[in-house]
Amino acid sequence: MDTSIPEEKEFSNGDYYSGEVKGLLPHGKGKYSWSDGTIYEGDWDQGKISGKGKLIWSSGAKYEGDFSGGYLHGIGTMTSTDESVYSGAWRMNVRHGLGRKEYVNADLYDGSWKEGSQEGRGSYSWTNGNRYIGNWKKGKMCGRGVMRWANGDLFDGFWLNGCRHGSGVYKFADGSLYFGTWSRGVKDGKGIFYPAGSKHPSLKKWCRSLEYDDTGKFVLSRSSSIDVNELRSLSTSDRFAERSSDLSRELTSKSARTFGSGKSEGQDKNRVAYEREYMQGVLIRESIIRTSSVDRSPSSTLTKQVSARTFLTFLTGEHNYHLMLNLQLGIRYTVGKITPVPRREVRGSDFGKKARTVMFFPRDGSNLTPPHKSIDFSWKDYCPMVFRNLREMFKLDAAEYMMSICGDDGLTEICSPGKSGSIFYLSHDDRFVIKTLKKSELKVLLKMLPRYYKHVGDHENTLITKFFGVHRITLKWGKKVRFVVMGNMFCTELKIHRRYDLKGSSHGRFTEKIKIHEKTTLKDLDLAYEFHMDKLLREALFKQIYVDCAFLESLQIIDYSLLLGLHFRAPGQLNDILEPPNVMSDQESVSSVDVGVTQELSIPPKGLLLVTHEPNSVSTAPGPHIRGSTLRAFSVGEQEVDLILPGTARLRVQLGVNMPAQAHHKLDEDKEESATIELFEVYDVVVYMGIIDILQEYNTKKKVEHKCKSLQYDPMTISVTEPTTYSKRFVNFLHKVFPEEM
Repeated sequence: MDTSIPEEKEFSNGDYYSGEVKGLLPHGKGKYSWSDGTIYEGDWDQGKISGKGKLIWSSGAKYEGDFSGGYLHGIGTMTSTDESVYSGAWRMNVRHGLGRKEYVNADLYDGSWKEGSQEGRGSYSWTNGNRYIGNWKKGKMCGRGVMRWANGDLFDGFWLNGCRHGSGVYKFADGSLYFGTWSRGVKDGKGIFYPAGSKHPSLKKWCRSLEYDDTGKFVLSRSSSIDVNELRSLSTSDRFAERSSDLSRELTSKSARTFGSGKSEGQDKNRVAYEREYMQGVLIRESIIRTSSVDRSPSSTLTKQVSARTFLTFLTGEHNYHLMLNLQLGIRYTVGKITPVPRREVRGSDFGKKARTVMFFPRDGSNLTPPHKSIDFSWKDYCPMVFRNLREMFKLDAAEYMMSICGDDGLTEICSPGKSGSIFYLSHDDRFVIKTLKKSELKVLLKMLPRYYKHVGDHENTLITKFFGVHRITLKWGKKVRFVVMGNMFCTELKIHRRYDLKGSSHGRFTEKIKIHEKTTLKDLDLAYEFHMDKLLREALFKQIYVDCAFLESLQIIDYSLLLGLHFRAPGQLNDILEPPNVMSDQESVSSVDVGVTQELSIPPKGLLLVTHEPNSVSTAPGPHIRGSTLRAFSVGEQEVDLILPGTARLRVQLGVNMPAQAHHKLDEDKEESATIELFEVYDVVVYMGIIDILQEYNTKKKVEHKCKSLQYDPMTISVTEPTTYSKRFVNFLHKVFPEEM
């Protein structure tokens, strides 16, 4: 029985209520007027606005729809003071769920909302004719989506924070297509451009290949890229396949157009496509792909993958999974056991044969080990106190170390860049690389460990690989697998566009073009640049290289490499392209990257800036790539410096980390004309480097002579006790790569 009765009441503060009440509280239908002019008319429940009603604020904004407990909650329409209108779901006074908003400038969004922002699937139409349909996150285009511009251009691919980011296909209004990858709104990586009217791979297959799992890791991870060989191998006969998706229908509906000098489609032999490579939006390389290569069948295009059998060939499938799980269990046990022990200086006995921790991990668990889902295994940890101190020396927190390697996300197996046959694992956050070792490599590492410990203690800026732990797993059938945990020097805030393994030798030091992809580690003869950097930065770099090389010489190690990573920066004229598409009213600037002239690229861009170091302005979070103290630069009056990358970040400059330079392309005057065109000469880069491959010992004359011969060094100028030839050749080569300014 409803006991609500009509009543009118005026309050001392000027508020006024008329309607049904229950006791002293509004309950049922009623109208409430506040002294500031706000008015609500609708349902009440025990003194709170709840049910259907209409609320008009003194500012002129109004809402009509569902309320609950005094909140806008349910389905309703809000008209704001600027005349924008939202109709849809609400939760606790914010837009949440499906809804449609018409903005005052006539823009329109229709789709999913979360906590007041566009999130999920939705469509946004701009008044200038642009339209986006796809995924959103926190009010920005994020995930898979299709953008159509008013001029007829269309992009189907992945987005991040409102910018194209990841794999995608761009269709120009004239019918030409570009399949490739983008990074923060600009083309970045390899792709293929098909001129208008030319044959291209099945768009249906392409769109299907862009699908990803619910986590979105395929597109948003660092490894997201396009396989150009895959694009080449897609048969053009698939163009007659059923067009199941709206995008495929849209892109393939137009008939083929004539191309070149008025040639018809029947003259396919004259059709061409272009394999292009971009760095931060700049077209740096272009090669012609004739129709014959585009139309080849997959079997004739794809390179046959031949993998040599190694001592770890058996580690596939389930065995590999068990090995990774065992590794995580062992490291968690090792770090957990040594961390509570009070820190002390290492002693000679900490490096000896007795400095080992051995533990058996049965599947069902024991008094000291937890039960697990892997197979039984034995674990050996080498020199635990030494590596505990090394981790602290490298400013590595024990908890962060365990979470990175032993967390629920697991480890990722990556391909070996060399011929060692080793297996490499990468931690989920990219901070650590774990490499399997041969028994001989383990012996070298343990033998050099005392001097290595002293060297990295004396030289905080050392470029030599940082080791965090050495372990061995013995599986139940007796197989022994040895591991070393190292820092990943390419765990950076910036994308690494090029990787090089440099030894200072020309013998066999090149990579076949058919084997090169985005993650390929290139070699000496592949390096087409020389790098110019600040005078003091260069001096600090070579001072440390001399020290590190002398240390390796003393250990009879003569086969090390400089691992070089390059991040190329977009020049200033591309800044407008970095703007999110929702504020772009003209797409001509994007099109010009593909088809425009490149005269401007010969002007050295000014995309990097060195400024005086401010500790509070840069991230000081420790990581395995940290190289010690902040460097000083001549260009700022010999002060410690930070690197500013406009629109990206402010980074601390350290030895081998965040080092700015200009890359000058080395033009070969005698080079014969080919289909490959180099399109720039000078470019801003951020350099990362470290000395790797230091676990091969050459301690006999025979080994030294054999190695020198393989590198085309003169074995008569090198000795076992003083192997200086390698380091001299190595340093002389680096002097050419990083020449001194005249």
